[in-house]
Amino acid sequence: MNRIMFFDTTLRDGEQTPGVNLNIKAKLKIAKELERLGIDCIEAGFPASSEGDFEAAKAVSEQVENSTVAVLSRCNKNDIDKAWLAVKNAKKPRIHVFIATSDIHMKHKLKLSKQQVLDKIKESVCYAKTLCEDIEFSAEDASRSDRDFLCRAIETAIESGATVINIPDTVGYAEPAEFGQLINYVRQNTVGIEKVIISVHCHNDLGLAVANSLSAIKNGATQIEGTINGIGERAGNAALEEIIMSLSVRKDIYQVCHNVDTTRITGTSRAVSGITGVGIQQHKPIVGANAFAHESGIHQHGVLEDRRTYEIIKPETVGLNANTIVLGKLSGRHAFEDKLSAMGYHAEKEVIDKAFVSFKEVADRKSHISDDDIAAIIQETMDNCYTDGSYELCDFSIQSTSRMKGSAMVTLKRNGMVMSEAAVGEGPIDASFNAINRLTDKKIELARYNIKAVTEGTDALGEVVVKVKVDGTSYFGRGVSTDIIEASVKAYVNALNRCEHNIHNPKKEY
Repeated sequence: MNRIMFFDTTLRDGEQTPGVNLNIKAKLKIAKELERLGIDCIEAGFPASSEGDFEAAKAVSEQVENSTVAVLSRCNKNDIDKAWLAVKNAKKPRIHVFIATSDIHMKHKLKLSKQQVLDKIKESVCYAKTLCEDIEFSAEDASRSDRDFLCRAIETAIESGATVINIPDTVGYAEPAEFGQLINYVRQNTVGIEKVIISVHCHNDLGLAVANSLSAIKNGATQIEGTINGIGERAGNAALEEIIMSLSVRKDIYQVCHNVDTTRITGTSRAVSGITGVGIQQHKPIVGANAFAHESGIHQHGVLEDRRTYEIIKPETVGLNANTIVLGKLSGRHAFEDKLSAMGYHAEKEVIDKAFVSFKEVADRKSHISDDDIAAIIQETMDNCYTDGSYELCDFSIQSTSRMKGSAMVTLKRNGMVMSEAAVGEGPIDASFNAINRLTDKKIELARYNIKAVTEGTDALGEVVVKVKVDGTSYFGRGVSTDIIEASVKAYVNALNRCEHNIHNPKKEY
């Protein structure tokens, strides 16, 4: 069987998700998860975009042992030099250069002629090749490019030393049959294409990124690019976990193999969600909370008789494990850690230690701790552990009646200094947010507020996700508690910390 290689760009394209800004610690954690998953190539970042991205990409390059580490670069010498400085210490380094080849991009963005684009490809790939043996070239917006010019651009890159050719559907415009035909056309009409790896990078603007990637495999692509949970710019990227399991379940159709350890999929998915703050849809394929849930009586009866009636994937295959251990306030750390492992979470000692403290606090308030409660606790803990904690919530108090505005006093600690402020609002949550705003020098706008009960009952754990805007940039925050006001305040502080990280590590996009 042909082997399909997976190129993960969670640390680069995934970080371009609005509200996501990863520090070095967070990027290293995700990179290690991806390496354990069996990802062939990890794109560590875009070093020329910011000093913070350069340092993070350099750290990932130096600590990843088995996977190839790639860094992105525009077709210019300064970008390529910066990329090489970041990736040169990797065990298996790759420089990934790109330039647009569609008429609309060349005319309106690059303002270059076709010949000028070809000249840039030749110059840049040749120069990158003097620094690094493994060079990937991407023809941005390939799916909207003139096919013959696209083939000429790819030929130029191959002649100049490219080892991987990436054909992206940059704006998610293609449909599966059309995209498969494009891959086949390039294979049939590009001199030297048999010497290189053919890669695809599909965006999900029309919800077709996974389908287009699978169509490309049928037509000869051997490297698939995407992200965990499909996060990324606009509507996101192809979700790698969905492609991986499609190839695993339908080997009869695709006739390919891969090196991914599928039992680590759930853990990797949840780690990425917790660190980035981007939640997973309950009904999302493979990793969603409902992916293996059955509510219909007919379905339940069928699954109990033979799971194959309504399940095409064994939960164990993706790292889930049926577990009957019930945790409560008397449970110890060992049982808690075993439970996390059974649920697909593989976290460092620091995260588990802090999550266990939170678990004990919740257990003192609740009579029964469910798996959903534990998932919410560990997700919140990962949020906080991988976000620069400039602000720490110390205390809050609220006053609210039906006849007057709510009032709140919030106490935060920052850099060892304890600060308190009071404010009023339309209710206790609004008042608490206003008090936090007064403790900062920022104009913070609440763009979205979502609250849900993690479980049922009057003592249910509440999970709050907020989206705030500061100077036009969006940031997500998450908080959980049996007290919805506390959950709201924790979520707001978490979003504020993400903002603080961004100020010190600005994310520039090109």
